[in-house]
This record gives sequence, structure tokens and C-alpha cells, in this order.
Amino acid sequence: MKKTFWYPIVFMSILTAIFTFVLAFMEVSTADKVAENQKYDLQTKILYVFDIPVSDTSVDGVNSLFTQKIEEDGDLFIYKDGDTVLGYAFPAAGPGLWGGIVAYVGISEDYSTLLGLTFITQSETPGLGGRIEDEEFLGQFRNLDVSQATAGSYIVYNPSPGGNVDAIAGATLTSKSVANFMNEDIHRFISERRGE
Repeated sequence: MKKTFWYPIVFMSILTAIFTFVLAFMEVSTADKVAENQKYDLQTKILYVFDIPVSDTSVDGVNSLFTQKIEEDGDLFIYKDGDTVLGYAFPAAGPGLWGGIVAYVGISEDYSTLLGLTFITQSETPGLGGRIEDEEFLGQFRNLDVSQATAGSYIVYNPSPGGNVDAIAGATLTSKSVANFMNEDIHRFISERRGE
């Protein structure tokens, strides 16, 4: 009776130890590849924010183009042509309906035009709020004039007065959240850069 009582415990302990070791080994052995993929994904998204065409989509091709055009300063990305600054990409983040949303917003060097927008992480409902990553939504932020905007009104959904972009139909909470945190973070970035 004692033998039958201990056998499943010992068996499950050994089996758990084996699987834990295998998973730990796989995590360690793939860490470099995961980090490389994350870097590639971020570089691709920052190039998208600045509307820089990528002809060679290989890891080396993207990395080469990125290092030619973009300078990193912490979590700020500076788009340059030689020594001339053309724009900045800075993080913007806030709560969504189901979790946090992290984006990068591109803005011109004179802070008058949004150059583009990309989302790094989001967990919104696929087919609804998740459509914030669709080109139909993101394309509205390409070369968007914000020179006359006041604090809190950089992103205004149509048909409101001064509306400059369309919200996502059926995803009101996600759309409002994106506008709110973008307006706050754009204002904060511009104010900090201008020393206000």
C-alpha cells in the first residue's frame, strides 16, 4: 500500500523536473533570437512611423537602414538626414479596454505635424478595438497637421468640431482611450522639448 501511495508522487515530481528543465533550456537557448526578433519588430515599426520605405526586409537590411536614418536616445528615436533632424518618435501609452496600450508617435522637428503612429503592444478585442493596428486607422495620422491644436485637442474624432481623424466604429472605448493618452503624451512631449 505504501508503494502505491508514493509511486505517483515520485513519478509526477520527476516528470515535472524534466519538463521544467526542458522549458528552462529552451528559454535560455532562444533568448538571443527572441531579443533579435523584438529589436527587428521595433525597428520596423519606427521606420513605419517615419514613412521610410524598407526595400530589404531582412534583419540585416532593416538594421542597416535603421542605423543610417535613426538615432536612439533612450526611448526617443530621432529621424535624421545627415545632421538635419527631420522628426522624433516618442512613446505614448495608456489604458485600453482590456489592458495597456503602448504606441510610438512620430512628430516633425518643429512639432507642427504628426508623421505617423504605430502600436507596440495592445490587447484590444480582435475585429473591434484591435483594428487600431489596421492601416485604415493608422494612415489617418500620417502627415496630420497639429500646428493649430491646443493642449488636449491634437487628436479629435469626426464629426466633432475640429475633428481630424475618424474613430473606429464599434470600438468607442478603445478610440477614446487612444485619443486621450495621445493628446496627453503629445502635449507633454512638446512642452518638455520647448522647455515650457
